[in-house]
Amino acid sequence: MKTAPQFFRHGPGPFARLFVFILLSCLLIAEDLRFRYFPELRQTIGIVIFPLQKVAYLPTNIYDQIEELFASLYLLEENIKLRQQYLEDREQLLTLHTLQTENEHLRQLLGAVQYIETNTEAKAVLADILYTPRDPFNHKITLNKGHYHGVQLGQPVIDDKGIIGQITQLYPWSAEVTLLIDKNHSVPVQVLRNSLRSVVTGTGKKDELELRYLSVSTDIQQGDMLVTSGIGGVYPTGIPVAIVQRIERDPVDDFVQIISKPIAGVDRNRQVLVLSLVQPSPSNSIEMPEIESQKN
Repeated sequence: MKTAPQFFRHGPGPFARLFVFILLSCLLIAEDLRFRYFPELRQTIGIVIFPLQKVAYLPTNIYDQIEELFASLYLLEENIKLRQQYLEDREQLLTLHTLQTENEHLRQLLGAVQYIETNTEAKAVLADILYTPRDPFNHKITLNKGHYHGVQLGQPVIDDKGIIGQITQLYPWSAEVTLLIDKNHSVPVQVLRNSLRSVVTGTGKKDELELRYLSVSTDIQQGDMLVTSGIGGVYPTGIPVAIVQRIERDPVDDFVQIISKPIAGVDRNRQVLVLSLVQPSPSNSIEMPEIESQKN
């Protein structure tokens, strides 16, 4: 006799299973508290399955490393872009600073032009410095204005502070200027404080001029400003030239040694003014924009 196939096998009920698991849990807890065999068993099992855990975590570790690699490459590329942007911005900032400085200097030159043209008959031509010598014994510079632009031999050259030198060589599109500090260059000057007249001469040294042939009793002091006297018709009257730096009086010598420092300088700017030659007159007395502050 054939029996029907049994498709569903009936085991213990849910409550029986729950009771068995609760009893098993209690036994395990009691064993762990009293006998402490299971910690050693857990350690043994952990040692056995550790290689399997490493293998199981291997894909995740590889994925994390690849993700970190791409993140590092992205950060490196971003760092390169930011550094390049920083250098570009830095270059623009330096260029802007240079343009601001040049603009300020041009405004000061414009003020000097207005003072000169208002107080004298002289006219001013703006010129750029093309070349400054590297030889410390060569005290000449070259400008980008020459005979073609109306420049003449002997014309004085100034900046916004005062006298720089004089045109000594002329070419069609350029001119050579001999600086004040050249040994062969002299400028008639007077002391602004007491109108004492003299001649200042270059010494061949940087930032050093000399007043010669003044007696030891001459009324001159350290800090006195020397301005052009206008004698000779080359330089307009009253343009700052130098400030007295050192006075050496020797009782044995009949003359006093006076060393002064030029106020203007070609190493501080790129643009200068070339003044036209004027004839001296009693009314030709001007003050550059910087004189009042320097007297104080």
